[in-house]
Amino acid sequence: MTAELQAPGGGGGADCQMLLNQLKEITGIQDSAFLHAALKAANGDLMEAVTFLTEEHAQEPARDAAAAEPSAWEGSAVGKQLPRNLAAALTPSDRDDLHTGDAFRPRESPKAQAAERDAAERPQEAHSAENKNRSKRKRCEVWGENPKQSDWRRVGDWPVGMKNIGNTCWFSAVIQSLFQLPEFRRLVLGYSLPQNVLESCRSRTGKRNIAFMQELQCLFALMLGTRRKFVDPSAALELLRDAFRSAEEQQQDVSEFTHKLLDWLEDAFQLAVNVKSPGDKSENPMVQLFYGTFLTEGVHEGNTFSKIETFGQYPLQVNGYRNLNECLEGAMVEGEMDEAAASQSVKYGQERWFTKLPPVLTFELSRFEFNQSLGQPEKIHTRLEFPQTMYMDRYLYCSKELVQRKREEMKRLKEKMVVLQQKLERYLQYGSGPARFPLPDMLQYVLEFIATKPAAALPSAPGSLTALPRPRAEPCLLHALSQPNGMLEGKDTGTEDTAFFSANPSPQQRSSVLLQPPETSERPAPHVVSEEELRLVRTCLQRWRNEIEQDVQDLKESIARIKQSIEQMYCDPLLQQVPYRLHAVLVHEGQANAGHYWAYIYDQPRKSWLKYNDISVTESSWEELERDSFGGLKNASAYCLMYISDKVSRFLADKEEGSELGQFQKEVEALPPELRHYIQEDNWRLEQEAEEWEEEQSCKIPQMEPSPASELQDLSSESGPDQNSVCEQSMRSLSSEHAMIAKEQTAKAIANTADAYEKNGVEAALCEAFHEEYSRLYLLAKETPTPQNDARLQHVLIYLLQNNAPQQVVERTLLEQFADKNLSYDERSISIMKVARAKLREIGPDDVDMEEYKRWHEDYSLFRKVSVYLLTGLELYQNRKYQEALTYLVYAYQSNTKLLLKGASRGVSESLIALYRRKCLLKLNEVAAALFVSCEEARVAEGIGILNELIIPCMHLMNNFEISKEDLDAIEVMRNRWCSYLGREDMDAKLQVKLGELLPRLLDCSAEVVVLKEPPKIRPNSPYDLCSRFAAVMESIHGASAVTVK
Repeated sequence: MTAELQAPGGGGGADCQMLLNQLKEITGIQDSAFLHAALKAANGDLMEAVTFLTEEHAQEPARDAAAAEPSAWEGSAVGKQLPRNLAAALTPSDRDDLHTGDAFRPRESPKAQAAERDAAERPQEAHSAENKNRSKRKRCEVWGENPKQSDWRRVGDWPVGMKNIGNTCWFSAVIQSLFQLPEFRRLVLGYSLPQNVLESCRSRTGKRNIAFMQELQCLFALMLGTRRKFVDPSAALELLRDAFRSAEEQQQDVSEFTHKLLDWLEDAFQLAVNVKSPGDKSENPMVQLFYGTFLTEGVHEGNTFSKIETFGQYPLQVNGYRNLNECLEGAMVEGEMDEAAASQSVKYGQERWFTKLPPVLTFELSRFEFNQSLGQPEKIHTRLEFPQTMYMDRYLYCSKELVQRKREEMKRLKEKMVVLQQKLERYLQYGSGPARFPLPDMLQYVLEFIATKPAAALPSAPGSLTALPRPRAEPCLLHALSQPNGMLEGKDTGTEDTAFFSANPSPQQRSSVLLQPPETSERPAPHVVSEEELRLVRTCLQRWRNEIEQDVQDLKESIARIKQSIEQMYCDPLLQQVPYRLHAVLVHEGQANAGHYWAYIYDQPRKSWLKYNDISVTESSWEELERDSFGGLKNASAYCLMYISDKVSRFLADKEEGSELGQFQKEVEALPPELRHYIQEDNWRLEQEAEEWEEEQSCKIPQMEPSPASELQDLSSESGPDQNSVCEQSMRSLSSEHAMIAKEQTAKAIANTADAYEKNGVEAALCEAFHEEYSRLYLLAKETPTPQNDARLQHVLIYLLQNNAPQQVVERTLLEQFADKNLSYDERSISIMKVARAKLREIGPDDVDMEEYKRWHEDYSLFRKVSVYLLTGLELYQNRKYQEALTYLVYAYQSNTKLLLKGASRGVSESLIALYRRKCLLKLNEVAAALFVSCEEARVAEGIGILNELIIPCMHLMNNFEISKEDLDAIEVMRNRWCSYLGREDMDAKLQVKLGELLPRLLDCSAEVVVLKEPPKIRPNSPYDLCSRFAAVMESIHGASAVTVK
């Protein structure tokens, strides 16, 4: 923020003073001359000045400023020598009526600030080079500069992740799904060939398949026994490069890769199981595990045919279907298959029936289609539901007769339902013209018409609203648009702001609405109608209306019964004998030509779903799986479903019951010696890497953020008697700082007790000041907050009262205000301070829970910190410093979330932070995209740096919380912007390669640990008046929002 941020009509001196005040608030430095010099050196740029002041050479002024901090706190809660009924006397009887609400309802700025475009951004070449060399790092490459042991070490038997070595998430998703099948894992780890078979294998394909099996064995062995959090699949992937020539440039199709993988495994096992008869695959364990057969029966041009085919992954179309059963039904039945079909040459139809189902049944969902007009593939995002348990009886040949009868019944019911729906439509869409209406409503309108009396017959009540002239209502929109100082930024203030602020109208707006008289208009009525005519028509219309309503109700009930019969058609117990349990769901997010894959896999021992996303393996839920896999909400949807037969599922449950934590270890012990040795070597290398890394870290000076206790201890100029207790020191420092914030208010309360002090002594003066200040703060706490004012920033007691803090905490906090040593103005102030300190010392731990007391003051300190972050972020946003603003707003949101978990009045408005965080993200995404497509190397690197350092980490943090629809829409807008660059002919090939590297992280960054740049340290408890700054910023935003209503 530079010095051009100024009030309308203000001069440079006011601007400079504003910036000096903000520097005092952010840095805690009170030396105005020093701050002025720093601001001048930074050419009026607030962020540059903050950076300068937070360097080592700026620490001395901070310590000097801290010299005025209070000394050690002494004592404990409300004084015992005060009258025992003081608490009751000081507490209004209607405390329970204390209303708490939103701290503020800010609006946007009133004026578009003519801020300079900040052209001093440093080039991002270093960050670009780091991104290029991402895959070349030896260790700890994904955890930032200061990883912890927990970031790269496996915990117990928790499943390991798999490193993405460049658009290889497809490999991880498929291999993890297969590895978690114990039977498949056993076959791979137990694979071996006789020596004579190895020597006789001459073909290049055979040698490649054997080599791949050996690498897959090593990979599976590591996944069982490694101490790493994730494994590196590079060796196995290298052997796949021949099969996928473009693997280095783009991501692979999951179904294509799975087909190829199963083919290779099938060929490799064929060498081991049937050397004499290579063509017979009935004994091949891969075929037995993954392959089934189906029978096709049909008629074509009057001729019947029948054939049996083998399948591995069964393909299913998604378009036009709502759930997996509908997909299968559509795939199993084509055309007409009635008895007369054979005699009609124009008829065609066929039915498929599974004759043998494999233990592992895989469905390939066809979510891509080729767009002829665009000449490129497109992804199908429609919603498709699938169950956790799938009954396959209705598709088996052994159930053919029963299923055919049910299909006929289903067809009959659907035809009947169509007839009933047509009848119902004729009632609900009545009329012969283009406009049609429900017939019962039309009859009701006629009834109302004939019962309406002409206007002349209505008596006119004197003084009624209809007799008054309607006052001219002032058009609020026109009035708002006519205000000076237009809007902040036209493109930023749209319907989102309108929706945000229109939910909180001002009292004036509400009252103006209530005062407007209702409109009165004469309703049409018959000119003349006799009582006999009225009675006759009313009788007929009411009878007809009742009859029609009964007919409509009967039709709706009949349709509902038919729908229920259709839904329960296949719930026959005879068709629920062959259940398959969902084992894995492979998910794709993105578009047809780019995206990211991950897998949800059911963990039988843990009885829960796990999400396998490259190096990350996290506990999930069926609800999360539904959201990411069904489709229809965003660009993510299931691509492949893997079901296992109920027999296999029960076998796994029985085998692994009670051995949740030891199953992998038992399998490791059963491995061949060479694989166990391979695991031991890798674990030894891990320890070596850890030692090397620890040596490297020991040579570095860690830049850790000091704890609140140590930071506050450094800021204090005096030490109390209980320095051995960090907890007490932290609590004393915070409460002393909060007392110092309210120093002026406390001093005024003491000044008002001159008479009591002179007449009745110091204790009476303290009681009167205590009572006066408590009453004043209690009334402030009860006031309804306005967008420009948050009373909680004025005093810690208001925060405590609005959040219903315990009375002992409230009273002790206020007593500490009067014990502050900074109140030593005169003899009266010193006397009151000494008495207050004496009373604090008399209060023991039984009177006040000091741990609870400390927590309340920590919460208030965090609340002020959030407010400073928010205000700084909003000021920077107004000045178009979007990168700096986003950092402050993200940290404000993170810290505010912790507060709001304890109560709605503990923090600030979450929706306000989210709104401007979203605005900053969208702005930055536009900047990064424009830099990327500029084709200039330095600008491209700068755009990638913004994406990697700000946008992607922020999107990840947003996804970690319960994300709102607005945030989800904003993320989709940003992702779609980058996806739109795919395949552009006017874009350089190198840019397309970089785009391919960026998109997986942009589309799903949950596999990465978030490393977000921290904002400069602040002192939230600085005595600088935060209220006036809050009022100025909120007034600016509030004023802008009034002109954005369209």
